[in-house]
Amino acid sequence: MSSAELKEPTIKTPRPEDERVSPLKAVVYGIQHILSMYGGVVAVPLVVGSAAKLPADEMGLIVAAALFVSGLATLLQSLGLPHLGAKLPLVNGTTIGAASTMLAIIAANQNDPHRAMRVIFGAVIVAGVVGFVLAGLFARIRRFFPPVVTGTIIAAMGISLLPVAAGWVMGSDPKAPDYGSLTSLGIALFSLAVVLVCKSHQGAVPDLHPGGHRRRHPLRRGPRPC
Repeated sequence: MSSAELKEPTIKTPRPEDERVSPLKAVVYGIQHILSMYGGVVAVPLVVGSAAKLPADEMGLIVAAALFVSGLATLLQSLGLPHLGAKLPLVNGTTIGAASTMLAIIAANQNDPHRAMRVIFGAVIVAGVVGFVLAGLFARIRRFFPPVVTGTIIAAMGISLLPVAAGWVMGSDPKAPDYGSLTSLGIALFSLAVVLVCKSHQGAVPDLHPGGHRRRHPLRRGPRPC
């Protein structure tokens, strides 16, 4: 027998995004995906709408618009078109990265919040077109943006949003009797504690693939787990 005949047949394992799971797991994973993305999608409309002091009906309109466009973009990414879309189960939502710029536009048009919203909508459309055109170029220059750069930018964005978060914690009406109540502060501190605890213990949660075995993270080094 030749060495080629003695070789064991190779079994091709599907990529994680191509694995088939049971209907129950698919439903659970889908619910988890929706819950994790929903807050990120509606956060920016709520922050911008609150800063512009929009009425409740207009606030609901921009939140619904964000969810609708996010759904369309998600379908485009998941199903894909020729030369367009990753064809992966990716959720496209709003980005908190533009919130600081939107807040600056609102601050420059405090006397006319509706004009500020029109400027924001126009800027988002132009930025979307520019981003679409430069997407291929940015993929090539991505190496010039190491984690120390992107991390600093994200930290600056978070710091710029602290006043908005403080306003949410204290309340929207300074004259209200429950403004800055201990209940509101307690809920905010409890939410912060839950996030910090989950973040500190995220490495202790086993990462299992649908077959029930621990899946090795592609960025982790070291021997494969037994």
